[in-house]
Order: sequence, then structure tokens, then C-alpha cells
Amino acid sequence: MGVATISYLNRYLDPAESLGEVLFGLIMVLTCTLGASLIVGIDRDALRTMLVAALGCNVAWGVIDAALYIMGNAFVRSRNRRIMQAVRSAPDAAAALDLVRQAMEPRMELQGREEDREELYRSLRNMVAHDNARPRIVTADDMRSAVAVFVLVVAAALPSVVPILLIGDPQLALRVANGVQVALLFVVGFYWSRSVGGDGWRAGLVAMLCGTLLVAVAVVLGG
Repeated sequence: MGVATISYLNRYLDPAESLGEVLFGLIMVLTCTLGASLIVGIDRDALRTMLVAALGCNVAWGVIDAALYIMGNAFVRSRNRRIMQAVRSAPDAAAALDLVRQAMEPRMELQGREEDREELYRSLRNMVAHDNARPRIVTADDMRSAVAVFVLVVAAALPSVVPILLIGDPQLALRVANGVQVALLFVVGFYWSRSVGGDGWRAGLVAMLCGTLLVAVAVVLGG
């Protein structure tokens, strides 16, 4: 990916979202290539068909996942708007504060001192009470983020194309493609963990092992 593309992805998706999309894309295509490698005597035509199927699968899921991303954000905003309307319609300040507390406590996970959390809830109650804006359910940033989701899922399939196109032996091409995908599982986990200050090597190994395990389960179940 170019610098502009990476900058676009970093702007509209946080590292956790990017990790999930890339890992899912890698797992999708690895399921296809690993399943094909179990076929005895696969030839170039069958390999080409498998490659088209793998790319098509990731493109299709990229579209679906982008749509689900937009729907998920719309759901969250709709829920938040209902909470805000309920706070504004509360009969008194104490009831409004209780609504804010009920909405926020699960997210706060009882972090910090109780008096500090209460001060935050009062500030939120006052902010909601004096805010008459009607937030949009779907925004332009949602659409841009959905494009980023699509790009990540599809891009995850592209590295497996190179060995299949360059290596003449179908079985060897598949083995190399599988190896590339497994290595990328490690790379994605490594750099994601490093970006949030974690142990890159451990996260890379976990991502690689978990991804490979999920692919094995999918292959065994006929996915």
C-alpha cells in the first residue's frame, strides 16, 4: 500500500479495527488456499479457479463488512440519541443523572473513584440537557471508514496472488501462498501490538497460531 492509502486507513479506522479486518481477510483467503492444497493432483486450471474464488470471496465480504460497519455505527448513534432524549425528558435532575449513570457505568467498568465518576456523569447530564442538536445517524466519515474496511479485506488476499502467478508448479505455488499468508498473520499481530505498546513477538505468535487454528477448523468443517 502507498503512504496515502496507509494514512487514509489510519485516519478512519483505529488499530484494533484494522487488525480485525486484515486478520479476517487473511483467514478467508487462507481457508481457500489451504483447502485447495488438500486436493490431490490440482492443476493450473483448478488453481486459477481457486484464486478467482478466493479473491471473489474477499471482495464480497469486503462489501458486506463495510455495510455492517455502517449499520453498526448507525445503531450506536440511534441508541445514544434515545438515551439523550430520555435524559432531556426526565422529570428532574436526579432522574436524568440516574439515566446517565445507567448508560455509562458498564462502559466505565467502575474505574477511578466513585466521586470522580459522579462528577463526570453530572457534566454529561448538563451537556445533554443543553444540547438540542440532532446528530446524524450516518455520516460522511462512516462512508469513508467503510471504504477503508473494504480496502483492508480485499488487500489481505493480494499477497497470495503473487506466488500463484509466478510459480509454475501448482502444488509449490500453493505451499508458498499458504506460507505467505501464515507469515502475514504474524506480521499483522506484531505491528498492531507494537503500535499500542505491547509485546510484538507474543502478539504476532498468538495471531498466527489463532488464525491458523481458525483456518483448520474452517477446512475441517468444509468452510
